[in-house]
Amino acid sequence: MKKIILILSIFLPFIAFTQMKWIDGGSYKPMYGADSGKLVKVNGFYIDETLVTNKEYLSFVTKYPQWKKGNTKKIFADESYLNNWTSDTKFPNTLLNTPVTFISWFAAKAYCECQGKRLPTNDEWEFVAMANAKLKDARKDSLNNAKILEQMQKRNTQFINVKQSAPNLYGVYDLHNLVWEWTYDFNAVMIGGENRNNNNKNLFCAAGSLNANNLMDYVGFMRFAFRASVKANYNVGNLGFRCVKSK
Repeated sequence: MKKIILILSIFLPFIAFTQMKWIDGGSYKPMYGADSGKLVKVNGFYIDETLVTNKEYLSFVTKYPQWKKGNTKKIFADESYLNNWTSDTKFPNTLLNTPVTFISWFAAKAYCECQGKRLPTNDEWEFVAMANAKLKDARKDSLNNAKILEQMQKRNTQFINVKQSAPNLYGVYDLHNLVWEWTYDFNAVMIGGENRNNNNKNLFCAAGSLNANNLMDYVGFMRFAFRASVKANYNVGNLGFRCVKSK
């Protein structure tokens, strides 16, 4: 019987036990990009209630050794990949339930896909993140924005365990207070080759704010600016991820 179980385990896909929350979906106005100021439809989806932790990522690299620290090709993850791990399968115990960071977009995408999930789109992530504990869209609440800005100014929050703060209206934790998060189309609304060729100066530097529907949404500007500053193989110490799944 033990032999059968062992053989089966080799062929079973990697499964993490992160709880997921259902998001009904709806329409919202993106702060930035081509659809700024327009209603964009977001279909219903499931989202991980917490960020992926080091403990969960360890299970992934154990199952898929090609994503271990010493095996991953630089084209998919630069030299900083899993920089706070001490070896391919070890890290300080204090990091067990903290968000996994120093993770590239390629690695995060692979992790999600191995569970039959995917990275959230910008619109999906922003749709969930605009909620606070009481409102589905708290972006117009100056006190809520001030609270998020205050959380962003705290140092070393990547070393705090997930799920220590209160969830938002949907039951989703830590969207603003621990680390930045990868999205599938993380730089889709920023500068691309076509933009440069067309001399679209409104997408460059401070002029980019001219395309935003809310010039006072500093929290949103910070997110989009950060997403524009990274490449898919970058690994950053305060950048993690969570997964989503369509219905």
